[in-house]
Amino acid sequence: MLKAGILNPAINSLLSRVRHTNTLVIADRGFPYWPQIETIDISLIDDMPQVLDVLHAIKHNFSIGHAFAAEEFLSANSKTAIAKLEATLSGIPLTYEPHIDFKRRIPNAIGLIRTGDTTQYANLILESA
Repeated sequence: MLKAGILNPAINSLLSRVRHTNTLVIADRGFPYWPQIETIDISLIDDMPQVLDVLHAIKHNFSIGHAFAAEEFLSANSKTAIAKLEATLSGIPLTYEPHIDFKRRIPNAIGLIRTGDTTQYANLILESA
């Protein structure tokens, strides 16, 4: 029985299949469903868990080479929310791009973890190192 780290077996399985330069999406509750991508839905209620909760949980056992976020996140959220995202990704290159370009990356992802996050444009794409 697992005693530490990610306890969710579906997330463990998904993470173990991500290889060099593959991508993983962590999405908010309103993110569209993509039938061709394995989706693990861990939403419980509004804002539980949040995208940054999942990021924090997986980053200790997942080599992130680059992260992508929608540039609309910058105008739709507070400086505190932006600082929290950037602090959680400390040392990991982060590119903000138009939401339409961000969504074009989704079909190439290995999988998607859907959260209950209500933060506008909170979605992240993580590229493995």
